[in-house]
Amino acid sequence: MIYYEDKNILIRSMKEDDALNLVKGFKEQGWNKPIEQYKQYFIEQKNDERYVFVAEFCGDIAGYVTLLPKALSGPFAHRKVPEICDFNVLIKYQRRGIGNLILDVAEKIAAKFSNTVSLGVGLHCGYGAAQRIYIKRGYIPDGSGVWFMNKQLEPYTDCKNDDDLVLYLSKSLI
Repeated sequence: MIYYEDKNILIRSMKEDDALNLVKGFKEQGWNKPIEQYKQYFIEQKNDERYVFVAEFCGDIAGYVTLLPKALSGPFAHRKVPEICDFNVLIKYQRRGIGNLILDVAEKIAAKFSNTVSLGVGLHCGYGAAQRIYIKRGYIPDGSGVWFMNKQLEPYTDCKNDDDLVLYLSKSLI
């Protein structure tokens, strides 16, 4: 399905062969993303468990984001709030508006399920661009503090500043 199209950018549902192209794109920028992750996303999309929005720039895959109709973990898991997950725009395609367009599509679909959308964002500097775009788009912390390895982190608890250390944010869609 095509969600957005202009002369340079296309945002569509994931195709099965996108898995290999995504892995290649991330490998070119030095990231090791497992193909199994994208194969699983495709299966979940087919089973209506997850939306996968893929962005193309001039015919090349530039990024993607996924949307769960209901958050599976974190503070929104039992509140039937959709969750934006795994948002990535390849570095060579950043600062062209692609990320905002992908998020526009995800938020539009999320609004079919709830008046609110949620997401978790990592806290280390590798997530800096994502942190900035979410705040600029009106996402606010949910107030539950920092989460580590899918559990709310108690005050003064030791943790590791890796991809499992996140802050949950939400945005009103009305």
